[in-house]
Amino acid sequence: MRIDTLHQNQDVTLSFEVFPPKTAATYASVIEAVEHLSRRRPDYISVTYAAGGGTSHNSIDIASRIQNQFATTALAHLSCVSSTRGEIAGIVEQLARNGVENILALRGDIAPGSDFPSGGNYRYAYELIGDIKKRGGFCIGAACYPEGHAESRNKEQDIEFLKMKVDSGCDFLITQMFFDNNILYSFLYNALRKGIDIPVTAGIMPVTSAGQIVRMCALANASLPPKFKAILDKFGDRPQALKQAGIAYATEQIVDLIANGIKGIHLYTMNKPDVAGSIVSNLSGVLDIDTR
Repeated sequence: MRIDTLHQNQDVTLSFEVFPPKTAATYASVIEAVEHLSRRRPDYISVTYAAGGGTSHNSIDIASRIQNQFATTALAHLSCVSSTRGEIAGIVEQLARNGVENILALRGDIAPGSDFPSGGNYRYAYELIGDIKKRGGFCIGAACYPEGHAESRNKEQDIEFLKMKVDSGCDFLITQMFFDNNILYSFLYNALRKGIDIPVTAGIMPVTSAGQIVRMCALANASLPPKFKAILDKFGDRPQALKQAGIAYATEQIVDLIANGIKGIHLYTMNKPDVAGSIVSNLSGVLDIDTR
């Protein structure tokens, strides 16, 4: 099913994100995680894109298996700066053949010390969005940054770039992680002032590892509020306690978001079905989910 149709027909959507294996040896464990997540009956599961190398095909394969084997709507991430236009066109055709109707169109990270691609290839996500839109047949999502992209001069410039994605044919947005809901509410207000009125799904990261969150916050340009820092300071060296506290914090975030009218929740699962399952169980009444 197209994700824009889900947004039209449901009060709140719940979705999960998984990432493909880095090696062939871990492929089976990722598929097992996807199987467990699909049993939670999310509205869709997204798969990040492993650009280049010998494992990039796994992203397409996993998205296709989510769609066809596990009977769950798939959202395939597609980043473009590390691929030629021809390579991207081939991937889009393969997704279409496999029945995947939804693409999250991304620029992708540029390696330190590298330049933007040249020779007529993609430089920005809005260019990729425009080409997919011209092709037709896909619901197209894009990423947004509640605290601004790290490469933008300021939040105002970042929203201007986001408007370019929307004007190029983007149907919905998924936020990068954030830990203070007020930051999201402010971002949504400013985006709406610029005419960005498509559905925005809140990306939530349940924190279960103190070391991991520092690196990921740097990548997503996300800050940690004092309340969250206190949790890390108190439980950072006690893995089981931090896991429990991280699940509780994410649950509290989501309850507040839904109470304030947010229509989509996207859990960055880090391929941990037990963490996602605990949060879904905590929210069974809030989301009106049968967890049996």
